[in-house]
Amino acid sequence: MKPLTRRQMAWCAARDIVEGWYINLGIGMPTMVSDYIPDGREIIFHSENGILGMGGAPKPGEEDPDLINAGRGLTTLVPGGSFFHHNEAFVMIRGGHVDLSIMGAYEVSAKGDLANWTTDSDTLAPGVGGAMDLAAGAKRVWALMEHNAKDGSPRIRETCSLPLTASGCVTRIYTNMAVLDITPDGVAVREIVEGLDLAGLQKVTEPKLVLASDWKMIVAPEM
Repeated sequence: MKPLTRRQMAWCAARDIVEGWYINLGIGMPTMVSDYIPDGREIIFHSENGILGMGGAPKPGEEDPDLINAGRGLTTLVPGGSFFHHNEAFVMIRGGHVDLSIMGAYEVSAKGDLANWTTDSDTLAPGVGGAMDLAAGAKRVWALMEHNAKDGSPRIRETCSLPLTASGCVTRIYTNMAVLDITPDGVAVREIVEGLDLAGLQKVTEPKLVLASDWKMIVAPEM
């Protein structure tokens, strides 16, 4: 079994985004998603520092140090994109105008609870930032995360052990091993990497998994 790379995980999320959605990408790995939107699909990316119409990462030599995303990473602007005060950016979020927020996570529970703002680490400073607004205000939330912690412990939990950002907000999880949906019947496996079966995935996942009726293997391009 070969786990997906971070860019392959971002690719998986990007291909599932619906035409015309307004989307906010969280700091870190989620920012890669904008690099893999299929050609011809119009997606409008929103950034809480005041951008609507954010593009992908700049090509070498085309960087603009004054054009950054909410995580202070260099970004681009698509034709027709706009800038505004971050107050207006949060009005869009809190007003329910963001169709999807893709965020990183430390843990997600079987009920879709999200924990992504602090750990018990003495070296990582906590900071909820705009995550709580997005978790509460976006129409749907997808989590993009490694399936397990560095010590091998599960990050998809029956109940989150870390302080919550929001409860019951996550509807889909993309990991380096699978794509999973939070459903009333449990955590459903929609896709799984080649070389891994349901029993193997269950061993590294705390909640009981169910296999979706239309499940399939993930076939991602090399990245």
